[in-house]
Amino acid sequence: VQLQASGGGLVQAGGSLRLSCAASRRTFTTYAVGWFRQAPGKQREYVAAISRSGDSTYYTDSVKGRFTISRDKPKTTVYLRMNSLEPEDTAVYYCVADYARLMWTIPSEKEYQYWGQGTLVTVSS
Repeated sequence: VQLQASGGGLVQAGGSLRLSCAASRRTFTTYAVGWFRQAPGKQREYVAAISRSGDSTYYTDSVKGRFTISRDKPKTTVYLRMNSLEPEDTAVYYCVADYARLMWTIPSEKEYQYWGQGTLVTVSS
């Protein structure tokens, strides 16, 4: 499956952005989907994920309460709503997907099979 991430841009600290991840296949129903980010000079970070059913989510500690991952009802697109953005959130954000046998599981960092191109998020102070 090919993934297309979009929605990045330049925003001031405290602002919001919504990233979108769309799949080449008509539906994401059999995939868990996540977001990674990589800032210049830093290691890649597992930011958020949502299970195949949408009932389970994961957030890294630094974004809890500020970011929300969701999937639309037809399950063709996954969103990452980012509020209260901080300069530390500046990074290239990557959409990832993993085939999920179970409806509620969240893949570990190393399980993702499919990666999209990144979308750049820049937060100015």
